[in-house]
Amino acid sequence: MPKIAPSSVIADVVVVEPEAHGDERGRFVETYRRSWFPLGREMIQGNRSEKQAGAVVGLHYHLHQADYWYLLRGRARVVLHDLRVGSPTDGATLTIDLDGDEDRGIFIPPGVAHGFASHTDLLLWYLVDGYYNPADELGLAWDDPEVAADWGVDNPVLSARDQSNPRRKEIDPGRRPYHGMRT
Repeated sequence: MPKIAPSSVIADVVVVEPEAHGDERGRFVETYRRSWFPLGREMIQGNRSEKQAGAVVGLHYHLHQADYWYLLRGRARVVLHDLRVGSPTDGATLTIDLDGDEDRGIFIPPGVAHGFASHTDLLLWYLVDGYYNPADELGLAWDDPEVAADWGVDNPVLSARDQSNPRRKEIDPGRRPYHGMRT
């Protein structure tokens, strides 16, 4: 049985440590099961992200989409920040180090800003419960002092989008997520 642990820092975030099975032929890991997540819906799209060491992605958030991340190769520092108005953990920041040699997945509910820093070249596999929607692709400044993220990299490589995301206090109130908001 996998170890399923709700985060003690951010409400509705769930960390999973699946059970691995192996023999002389190799190994098998069930990486995701819908029933592990009380707030989960059907995941309808799978994505693959390969990044070079030193890359920082995020912080991104969605009003209506949840993510499930599973690092397959490399090492990454994941940063999550609760932006949800009405959440008991609004304003909390959670940092989790992932290693592709250790089986661990993270369920990220809508409204929780998420990003990662590549500590090595990496391969991240992730599922989402909504198709790509540019109107639901929102961002928060990766270096916002209110988030106080320790990315663990010097001289991060960022996309133009991630360099221009607003600070938390600059987010339009109409673009702030609400705890429990889903459609």
